[in-house]
Amino acid sequence: MKKISVLGSTGSIGTQTLEVVRNNGDIQVTALAAGRNIALLEKQIREFHPRVACVWDEEKGKELRLKVADLPVKVYSGMEGLIEAATEPEAEIVVTAVVGMIGIRPTIAAMEAGKDIALANKETLVTAGHIITKLAKEKGVKLLPVDSEHSAIFQCLNGEREHGCSISKILLTASGGPFRGWNREQLKSVTVEDALKHPNWSMGHKITIDSSTMVNKGLEVMEAKWLFGVEMDQIQVVVQPQSIVHSMVEFEDGAVMAQLGTPDMKLPIQYALYYPRRRFLPGERLDFWKLGDIRFEKPDMETFRGLKLAYEAGREGGTMPVVFNAANELAVKKFLNREISYLTIEEMIEASMEAHQSIPDPTVEQILQAERETDELIESRW
Repeated sequence: MKKISVLGSTGSIGTQTLEVVRNNGDIQVTALAAGRNIALLEKQIREFHPRVACVWDEEKGKELRLKVADLPVKVYSGMEGLIEAATEPEAEIVVTAVVGMIGIRPTIAAMEAGKDIALANKETLVTAGHIITKLAKEKGVKLLPVDSEHSAIFQCLNGEREHGCSISKILLTASGGPFRGWNREQLKSVTVEDALKHPNWSMGHKITIDSSTMVNKGLEVMEAKWLFGVEMDQIQVVVQPQSIVHSMVEFEDGAVMAQLGTPDMKLPIQYALYYPRRRFLPGERLDFWKLGDIRFEKPDMETFRGLKLAYEAGREGGTMPVVFNAANELAVKKFLNREISYLTIEEMIEASMEAHQSIPDPTVEQILQAERETDELIESRW
């Protein structure tokens, strides 16, 4: 039995991870962690029988303890609980599917405990990539990407680097989101409902908004830099509206390898859990006769300035990606709460970056301090 812990079990990636568990009879869930959705978490606990459960909200944690008092599960809350779930002794792989920078500490704790990481929390590498990648080498643990694009790159590279092949360029694909082809004037009137209508993928609210602004693609560029040991300018974003080509790698001889498939997150999740083996996955298959053609476009970084700012933050390094990410997290929250307009999201990011003096090679404390300072700046101005 393969034993896993799932952080963020009630979210989009977490629930799809548990679908993969249901479809296979040889995975045991030893720990589950969620934010506030205790109704769903209770159902998951009763179905998968973990030894440990965590609810981020302390009051909700008290409620859950009463609801599952008939079961042999230890219920924790807060950061202590996340770390308990991440370091559950029997777990071999920790699926980090929490949203935001709260994923940093439990990811580090899991790696220090010798766990492999199935990484769906991109903020961890964006803000602390220099710490995470070094720790992975020291502890001999695997970083297994769960994002569809990074999984695609990982699959394209499988075996190539062992034979000494050098990467010339990573071609990171993007759907372009619901506003592909729009101009700045059109974006001024975007509503929350508009931004939540992604054309291809079913995701949580935060990542769906990030995809619409292309900030998500910027975060993925920074994540790819650390995952695959390349420079920012070796990563080229390519818009692929059908979300069929999930990403590509160009090697030094000019050969380009791509990973294709239907837009289904269960494929990269299952690949990470069973790496290096592949397993049957039920679902739709690509029909190239029906598909007909695959289109590629250049991203419009003047209209979608979040992507441009991400490249600037990634090139600067240090704590600048922290500020980019923290400003975006708070801005998206405010947009979803209808406190700001759509284009104000990137205005907040840019203003926060301009006000920040980057610290090179930051510690975890300096990373979290940069996040706090960014939050304070935004709250004082908006």
